[in-house]
Amino acid sequence: MTKDNNKNKNIMTEEELNLLATKIVSRMVKLKTMESWFDHVSYSQEATVLDYENLDMTEEEDALGEAARLMTLMNLFQDKEEYEKCAIIKRRLDVINRILKDEL
Repeated sequence: MTKDNNKNKNIMTEEELNLLATKIVSRMVKLKTMESWFDHVSYSQEATVLDYENLDMTEEEDALGEAARLMTLMNLFQDKEEYEKCAIIKRRLDVINRILKDEL
């Protein structure tokens, strides 16, 4: 850096300014690369499984989620007229209903 004699302040030379700009861009590229890595990792199968496990749901909440999933499947199988699958799902829904009655 050199001193500006007129204003008595430090000023950067063109070379120093270019060096600073290069360092800034280099850091931005590194940050972007890290951001891309984080996005990749956060949407990986392992992260998804861990997120789901970290929900720390109660037995009632888990049963309600399972019931909703099974009712959706029941509707799908009824539309396709796959009644054997509907019977299996109904048995599972009966078990879940007993769990929910015990919870309440």
